[in-house]
Amino acid sequence: MSFQPLACAIAVGLGVCLAMPAQAAPQDTSATPHYDPAQIAAMQAQIDALQRKLDSMKQHASPTAATLPAKTATAPAATEDAAAVAVAGAKSGATSDDSRKPAADAAEDGIKLGGAVRFQYSREGYDKGNRKRRGDMDFDIFRLDLNGSIGNVELSAQYRWFQYMSAIHHAWVGYKFTDEDEGQLGITRVPFGNQPFDSHNYFFSSNYYLGLEDSYQMGALYVHGGDPWNVQIGFFKNDSMGGVDGFVSNRADSYTYNVVGYRLPGEGNFDDPAHPIGVADTGAARVTYTFHPGDHSSVEVGASALRGSLESSTQRVGHHDAEALHMNTDLGRWNLQLQAARYAYHVNGGADRLAVGAYDFYDSIAAKAHSYTGNVAYKLPVSWGPITALTFYNDYSLVNHKSGRLPHTWMNITGMSMAAGGLFTYFDFVTARNQPFIGGSMAGNGGVEHRFNINVGYYF
Repeated sequence: MSFQPLACAIAVGLGVCLAMPAQAAPQDTSATPHYDPAQIAAMQAQIDALQRKLDSMKQHASPTAATLPAKTATAPAATEDAAAVAVAGAKSGATSDDSRKPAADAAEDGIKLGGAVRFQYSREGYDKGNRKRRGDMDFDIFRLDLNGSIGNVELSAQYRWFQYMSAIHHAWVGYKFTDEDEGQLGITRVPFGNQPFDSHNYFFSSNYYLGLEDSYQMGALYVHGGDPWNVQIGFFKNDSMGGVDGFVSNRADSYTYNVVGYRLPGEGNFDDPAHPIGVADTGAARVTYTFHPGDHSSVEVGASALRGSLESSTQRVGHHDAEALHMNTDLGRWNLQLQAARYAYHVNGGADRLAVGAYDFYDSIAAKAHSYTGNVAYKLPVSWGPITALTFYNDYSLVNHKSGRLPHTWMNITGMSMAAGGLFTYFDFVTARNQPFIGGSMAGNGGVEHRFNINVGYYF
């Protein structure tokens, strides 16, 4: 039987049912005609039966529509924006807030604008003027973030303005192949060591000043974010400044610590680089496995490695490599991070020191060294007005076995961070030797210095 004649027959049947005469009502000038309840029930039963038959015939007449799956939305993965986690859970400042929000369904397409404003107070034992003024308060940063997706193609970007420079933090486009697999292209994070950070404080660990923590370069990254395995593989053409001859006016105007030259004997640690070079064609891989020994606990263990070349403006002048073993453990409110790493820059002809650039000044690092970090933190949820969480931490870094017999670097930071609505604040007491921003240089030979620092940021 065809669908169209049956539909006509059903329509006629409905018409006949509705045209049945009503039973006479008792004489009442105020009453209106009505159907007997038994008759109405019979009519409704006929209508329901005809409707069921009509629905059945529609399914058979259009089998494709009947078997199509309902549209499903991909649940967004957890963001890596540490500031949003603490404020909920921020890590920013001389720290990074790499927000990653994978594409959801089409209804959630769009790019969201966020950012932060930060300022700080510092009391520096190595600065006589600062001590006499009982410390200084300074504007730290204004930054804008763009995160979101349009048509399942993601965007994540951040730009930072300081009083003394402006710099790109990261900028990449991405696509999620599956719920666990994603590709990124642009200025993206180099997969190396504990992530998102090998530290809990405002100043990072000493690895940051070697270019081995929260470092960003120009290239492509594949991320498999499953559980228990996390695999990241990247290829980076050059640094975020465009390499040794990038179109920038100052290679020190950078968020990431980049190698910008090599030092010969007699050059000062803070001199402009007389022999410019840059990293190029770097391959990097990071693999971790996470154990779950109990509720509210996880143990992530992993290894990282990278290798690439060193280039002048005209030729290859050497190569570089680095390796690390790392562990990141959460046990209830406690977090423990451990990492051991080594790196080496092999310059043709030899060099014991390299020039690096970041934060509008040049510094120096050993061409080869080992580094070790050990960090512990305890997070305490509270409800004190707007304050919702306090995190207490102690982070320790050591850099030794430096080339050229350079003195070792160490840094210990005891502190607390506080989340209160959109505010996230670090209170840090730093003791260090040969540590940048604590009165020293990674290639220096100074004494033990101290700094007390409060950094206040509002994240939106």
